[in-house]
Amino acid sequence: MSPLDEADDAGLRTLPGWLTGPTTVFAVALVLVHIYWNTFGIVSDLWKAAIHFGGFGLLTAFYLAPRRRWQDGGPRALIAVDVALGILVLVASLSIALAERAVYERGTAFAWSDWVATLFCLVMVLELARRVAGLIIPIIVLVALAYMLFLGQYIEGLLHWPGWPLDNTLFRLFYSVDEGMFGSVAVISATSVFMFIVFGAFLVRSGASDFVVDFARIAVGRLVGGPGFVAVFSSGLMGTISGSAIANTAATGVITIPLMKRTGFPAKFAAGVEAAASTGGQLMPPIMGAGAFIMANYTQIPYGHIVAVSVLPALLYFLSVGFYVRSAARKHDLKPDLGLRPAFGRLLLERGAVFILPVATLIGLLVYGYTPNNAAGIAIAVVIAASWLSREPMGAAKIVQALELGAKGMVRLAPLLVAVGGLTMVIQSTGAGNTISLMMVQWAGGNLLIALILIALASLVLGMGLPVVAAYVVLATLAAPALRDLITQAELIKLVMAGSAPGTLQAGLMLTAPDLLSVLGQPMSAAQAAQVVAAIPPELYGSVVDESMSLAQVTAALLAGHMIIFWLSQDSNVTPPVCLAAFTAATIAKTPPMATGFAAWRIAKGLYVVPLLFAYQPFLSGNWDDALLVFGLGLVAVYASVGALEGWLEYRLNPVERILAGTLAVALIWPLPLWLHGIGIGAFALFFASHLVRGRLAARRSAP
Repeated sequence: MSPLDEADDAGLRTLPGWLTGPTTVFAVALVLVHIYWNTFGIVSDLWKAAIHFGGFGLLTAFYLAPRRRWQDGGPRALIAVDVALGILVLVASLSIALAERAVYERGTAFAWSDWVATLFCLVMVLELARRVAGLIIPIIVLVALAYMLFLGQYIEGLLHWPGWPLDNTLFRLFYSVDEGMFGSVAVISATSVFMFIVFGAFLVRSGASDFVVDFARIAVGRLVGGPGFVAVFSSGLMGTISGSAIANTAATGVITIPLMKRTGFPAKFAAGVEAAASTGGQLMPPIMGAGAFIMANYTQIPYGHIVAVSVLPALLYFLSVGFYVRSAARKHDLKPDLGLRPAFGRLLLERGAVFILPVATLIGLLVYGYTPNNAAGIAIAVVIAASWLSREPMGAAKIVQALELGAKGMVRLAPLLVAVGGLTMVIQSTGAGNTISLMMVQWAGGNLLIALILIALASLVLGMGLPVVAAYVVLATLAAPALRDLITQAELIKLVMAGSAPGTLQAGLMLTAPDLLSVLGQPMSAAQAAQVVAAIPPELYGSVVDESMSLAQVTAALLAGHMIIFWLSQDSNVTPPVCLAAFTAATIAKTPPMATGFAAWRIAKGLYVVPLLFAYQPFLSGNWDDALLVFGLGLVAVYASVGALEGWLEYRLNPVERILAGTLAVALIWPLPLWLHGIGIGAFALFFASHLVRGRLAARRSAP
């Protein structure tokens, strides 16, 4: 069993013998049903959501006990109770789909059977989400539903809501096409997310994960600090398989952490590098931890575009972790790992096909215009075919194991996404999302940086109890509109500074601030431009944006808002007090979990630097010239920030040099004129060259 298999099985209940066979058969059949409708597309969205939740609700009831201490035991009757609950979940879900026509024929009025099925499913959605991720999501959903039903009428001000009857709320939860527990989020879980989880499971069972680690050892293992670079490189490749920080850490850490320790890296640092690098797996296209599919649905931006513009940011993140590895290797004067490793040609011939061919096929199909579902389905078939070019061809037994592994991968995700759908229904139906976004803009005082800090804190708190995808969905629903508005506001300020004055803007100022009309149409200071933009009437703001900015600019602002939230949602993997990827690495390295968490948090600073580039630079514009320029600025800024934080690049930095490096890093991220950025890069080049020379001179002096 590979480490990724173990990561997927960890925490799942060991079923008694009489239940193991039927559960495996059901799991395999459920996966095949999903693959069938994702391939041929002949099932309605409601049926997809109902079968998805019913099937994986049953498996969740089987595999996750009501209490963690009962996972390996507990009362004998507990299994029988959970079996009954699982079967009832499946029956209730299917009955909701079967009753759809009758409900509409009655004018959405509920019969007694509809009340029983929907209320039971609501209770079980919350209970299964609790088993998966604890109490946070059930409590948030319950509070949201209470607000929709009766609490809203007692709240004064912008968040006042008159309340809805229970049957109307249940109808929206389970029969609404675009929202609710059986709405768009559940359908995404049943289609794109599911297909890529299964694709990853087939890659794992084909032996692709072993190829990734060995390939990384060959590619970068002999560099100074090589084992650290192996962790970074292999975790980036592993992200195309699992999209899970914990699974990545378990899969690659068992090899890379001992290698790093053996070549001289401190144990806490080695574990921190692995956790930070593995977190990047959820940022690496094409899977991106399933977040890209939800983002595409929320923004209506094509999935292929999101994946394409995510490549350079993900690469920048992994390079930022690599810079920490290089800095530590120079600081501790570490030598390359010269241990035995497989021959490159032999590795490619024996195992390369199972990774290279499916991933290349998947990327090629996405670029060519295939839907994610079809691309993933074809890529799964390519995995099976490519395995016959390796030492371990996938026969019937391995295919069944891969199907079961894919089902287990969805057990922890499907109930959670269905529950989150209930929250999004309340937010969208009551308009609370837009209200909270407006309040967030007010709290930030129109300052984008303050808004980013608020969202980073919120993502950290949510991430303590939620998986990354769930934390992203919650925050995106609440905060993405506010971020989009603040980013477009910053772009408008730039345009007004340059003298742009569309007719709608002039009309708006005539109503609110006619004294500012005299400064329009000519260059002005940032303060004056900000004053002009702040004076735009709210009802005309959208028209001013549409008239002033291109569709590409508006799309980039929307995508930047969502991508910032998605990146910041990753920080809970490596930020104490709850940092599961770091804790997993600490278990392997045998280091204190909390100290390892702080080490990982320090190394994963790219999670905060890259979102600043999203906010202040055209990194996601889709214009490759702009994106490459921002990538270059970010690369230098990240390396300078490592020197400022670690006190070491090619040679030791004194306190003044550390302050200088930090200042250069901030200046390169900030939206300054290009000629000032050029001066900053030139200054850092001189700075780096002087330290490179000093480092080599010091190495010569210390040589025997």
